[in-house]
Amino acid sequence: MLAGKRILLIIGGGIAAYKCLELIRRLRDRGVSVTPVMTRAAEEFVTPLSVSALAGEAVHQELFDLTKEAEMGHIQLSRVADLVLVAPATADLMAKMANGLAGDLATTLLMATDTPVMIAPAMNVRMWQHAATQRNLALLQGDGVTVVGPNDGDMACGEFGPGRLSEVPEILTAVERHFGGGPLAGKRVLVTSGPTHEPIDPVRYIANRSSGAQGTAIAEALLRLGAEVIFVTGPADVAPPKGVVLRRVETAREMLAAVEAALPVEAAVFAAAVADWRVRGASDSKIKKQAGQLPSLEFDENPDILATVAQMKAGRPALVVGFAAETDDVIANATSKRQRKGCDWIVANDVRPETGIMGGAENAVTLITEEGAEDWPRMGKRAVAERLAERLAAALT
Repeated sequence: MLAGKRILLIIGGGIAAYKCLELIRRLRDRGVSVTPVMTRAAEEFVTPLSVSALAGEAVHQELFDLTKEAEMGHIQLSRVADLVLVAPATADLMAKMANGLAGDLATTLLMATDTPVMIAPAMNVRMWQHAATQRNLALLQGDGVTVVGPNDGDMACGEFGPGRLSEVPEILTAVERHFGGGPLAGKRVLVTSGPTHEPIDPVRYIANRSSGAQGTAIAEALLRLGAEVIFVTGPADVAPPKGVVLRRVETAREMLAAVEAALPVEAAVFAAAVADWRVRGASDSKIKKQAGQLPSLEFDENPDILATVAQMKAGRPALVVGFAAETDDVIANATSKRQRKGCDWIVANDVRPETGIMGGAENAVTLITEEGAEDWPRMGKRAVAERLAERLAAALT
């Protein structure tokens, strides 16, 4: 899909410039030719030698380089690419772009190009939120510039908030979308996430300990691979990802209805922590506490969403993936669950309190398929999601 494309990569001066080394490598892995341009400030963070070695091309740095002007003038350089990508796009670089300044090679190329331009901003959170930067952003978007990010997160300066450069996979996804693709382009994938809340009365409920972080990360990873994602989520702590078809639910029965309404899909990933039981005859009024008297609760079994979809006679997704959060005999219980439910894969994890996984930032999973169990090392939930999404893409393509 990207093979044979040519990208003019303009590297701005910011600490996030180091990510461009990985970006270049990943682009070249996909068959992209990368022509690098570095601002003088960028050279303070990464060396031209490193950039050139990874790109396989000389780095362009100076506007008045007689040798390079003789070989390829800056006007021609600005027009031979299929896409101009600016990463990181600093506040200064964005301001120059928005106001038509052309005082160095990078900004002159941006002024002279007739090629689509994409920027990945990165700066201090206060700089990103400053009124001038937001005005410049609006001007650039109005001029047709595609913007990727920035993300929320910890800054090198010690502050937290929006301004982090998008991760390399996110930038790659944006590039693939620009050229109309990704391995999952044209495919619909359903993802469930978060807990369900089963009411006891209007103010109390039964739920599982789930932040929704893993489900959100999976949806984001699938989006980066080009999929259309239908995201059915219970009341999670983590905000749903941008770009999904969002369906919010509270209870297991509502989640099942939303899942059935989303079909047909090519694949379904059931990462939600669905409550197994609901209170029979939940009260419409708050149950009052009375000294010495405990309320008596009776339960009904909730629908088994994973089994319902996995065992469908018609309209079953080509790939059904479940999750198994276990505290004992993880592999044995998860393997049994895969067979019992009828799903294709089970992602099993040990959620004993001492692991810190339930509600935490990391996960350690075992992927169980018909071929057996495959242990994955402990890693961040985003990394788990990317690995699972890539496996899913390979299975569907």
